[in-house]
Amino acid sequence: MSQATRVSQEMRTRAMRARLLDATVELLAERGFAGTSTTLVSQRAGVSRGAQLHHFPAKNDLVVAAVEHITEARGEALKEAAGALPEGGRRTRHVLAMLAEQVTSPVFAAALELWVAARTDEQLAAAVGPLEQRIGRELHRATIELLGVDEKKPGVRELVQATLDLVRGLALADTITDDAARRERILDHWAEVLERELQ
Repeated sequence: MSQATRVSQEMRTRAMRARLLDATVELLAERGFAGTSTTLVSQRAGVSRGAQLHHFPAKNDLVVAAVEHITEARGEALKEAAGALPEGGRRTRHVLAMLAEQVTSPVFAAALELWVAARTDEQLAAAVGPLEQRIGRELHRATIELLGVDEKKPGVRELVQATLDLVRGLALADTITDDAARRERILDHWAEVLERELQ
């Protein structure tokens, strides 16, 4: 087999795996963990059932790989959003809007499905737990940087963590009903609190 053929095959394999993982995330967000099956994933991805089973023999194999895929997707989305933030006035409010957008995305909905399923599935919990801890640390660090605050000052760490907890809580409320108007009012007020307390 030539080098070009091997590279081409590797590229096709990566592309197929990415389609399977993207389809898994989409289905988790749309149908939940219980409603996501390997058959539906292979259909959505346009991949034969045999090829899907070759790469991911069981649903948990697929979902665990999707957890990692979600982690990367969330990290990239956060970097892109952070790069687009305006400088100057109302930056704190813009940071809060960016965080809220991240946790009301379909990727967050898929991750939420995995958290709930992991509560009663040891194998899934073993994969989800460490990744979520890493995401939490990265999000906390990014928020510190975006707000331009010194975490060594007393109370700053707690206020940043409270901000992240608040945003996640608002996102949870949004999964049941459109909570956008209330979320905007709360984030407007919280931005004022942060600007006052973090000076």
